[in-house]
Amino acid sequence: MRERRTINYKKIGSLVEGWRIYFLALLVFFLGTIIFFRLYSLQVTAYETYRSIAQNQHHIFQELDPERGEIYLKDGEGIYPLAINRELKMAYLVPKEVEDREKTIIEISAVLNLEEDEVRKKLDDPEDMFEILKHKLSEEEVLKISQLNISGVYLMPETFRYYPAGELASQIVGFVGSDGKKYEGRYGLEAYWEKELRGKPGNLSQERDAGGRWISIAERNFNPAQNGIDLILTIERVVQYEVERILKETVEKHGADSGSIIVMEPETGKVIAMANYPFFNPNEYSKCEDMSLFMNPSVSEAYECGSVFKAITMAMGINDGKVNPETVYYDSGIVQEAGYSIKNSDEKAYGEQTMTQVLEESLNTGAIYIEKLVGNKKFADYSRKFGFGEKTGIDLPGEFQGNLNNLKVLNSDIQFFTASFGQGITVTPLQLINAYAVLANGGKLMRPQIVERKIYPNGEIEEVKPQEIKRVVEEETAEKVSRMLVSVVENGHGKRAKVPGYLVGGKTGTAQVAKQGEKGYEEGLAVGSFVGFAPADDPRFAVLVKIYNPKDVQWAESTAAPTFGEVMKFLLGYYKISPTEEYDL
Repeated sequence: MRERRTINYKKIGSLVEGWRIYFLALLVFFLGTIIFFRLYSLQVTAYETYRSIAQNQHHIFQELDPERGEIYLKDGEGIYPLAINRELKMAYLVPKEVEDREKTIIEISAVLNLEEDEVRKKLDDPEDMFEILKHKLSEEEVLKISQLNISGVYLMPETFRYYPAGELASQIVGFVGSDGKKYEGRYGLEAYWEKELRGKPGNLSQERDAGGRWISIAERNFNPAQNGIDLILTIERVVQYEVERILKETVEKHGADSGSIIVMEPETGKVIAMANYPFFNPNEYSKCEDMSLFMNPSVSEAYECGSVFKAITMAMGINDGKVNPETVYYDSGIVQEAGYSIKNSDEKAYGEQTMTQVLEESLNTGAIYIEKLVGNKKFADYSRKFGFGEKTGIDLPGEFQGNLNNLKVLNSDIQFFTASFGQGITVTPLQLINAYAVLANGGKLMRPQIVERKIYPNGEIEEVKPQEIKRVVEEETAEKVSRMLVSVVENGHGKRAKVPGYLVGGKTGTAQVAKQGEKGYEEGLAVGSFVGFAPADDPRFAVLVKIYNPKDVQWAESTAAPTFGEVMKFLLGYYKISPTEEYDL
């Protein structure tokens, strides 16, 4: 017989009731946790986001754009706009308002020179409220759009950067471009002075009612935008134009790859012209296929300058008391060092020669003779004092400091021997003309200057004063070397740099082009330079001409020297400088 079991329904009911309580408590805890974290997220983590949303429902906030500062060239007693702000029209569509779709496509594409499929695509979404058709409309396009009077097609004013002079001084000014998010200065002065030109944005905020209308009695917060400053450059418009014309003709005449010309006032360091060819048009920068044209080779491209450096070496020797213009040495035509044979460029031996003749005939052996007397350490020190191996500090981006690394190992004589005549070290055109300006300015090194005045939004004008960096050589040294450089033009390889009625001082230089990333030089490539100043008794202008890889002639005396003469002749005439009456050599 099986045992009868008694079921305690009361106990089971009690257990079930207990589990229900536990489950309910657990559910309440779980839901409470979710609510807690949600509130934490809303009130702490995303506080600023939702605060902003709430404020926007009750406030109007508008950012106020500043007006970008403008850039001007000097133009005689006045100024000429180089970079200005210009208001142009933009055409846009409101697809929702377009009544005759096909007619709109045909007429708009014809007037704005757009593909019909491009316009059709912008009309795909009939609920779309805004589609840009074209920026920077011409006056003719604006007139035709207005006359068409098509529903859903509108015009809107936009402010763009405009360069009235086109290609003139393009590498100096750069341009304003977009990275897809914002417009900002790129290259040239537009980039270097971006912060000052851009200004500071302002804002306007005020409470509004449920209908989105201003509440007139509510507090209004107004922070006005601060417009950018205007820049007046030291560049003279007429001089820049003429120098660019001469440079272009020279490069094309000799089939050269490129060229640069700089005009500077030795006494102040002010750059009157800085031309680089090929040019580009900053109004159409997006059409330029070679982005390297945006760079300014006068400041950002260093090269081995060759024999123009001999004048610097000569100044070292004279200032150090090791030689004078009449010092004589014997030229055997060759110097042997460390297994190398260094010869004169024409491979001739000239016998007894004075230091003046060293510059006239451009003798490599003579430059080495001076370097030996000065010594490696002093040669390196003098090179740096002249400003080589460091940036000049001009207000332009991308400046390169050049390379004097070969002068770091003081016991490597061969490196110093080649450096004495401008090979094995690199300099920028700006550094080189600034070093010659030292000789024309009584031995003082100036900071190259390209901005003459800054005009602030409140009308305040700040004059940028010339800045003397240091004395490099004694005034007597500078005067002696200047006289020697006059002799180079009168009697040496610089004859084609002469200007009738004036005494000119200067030096030619033809250098090989070093291979990129390896030792040795490019076969058949050369760069010709001429640097000098005039009038020799009171130099008003220093001019550098650099012609890269001319195809028809080899030597700088046939390319850079005559170009220098043409530029200097124009300068002396344009500024009405009286002809030289007498100059005692």
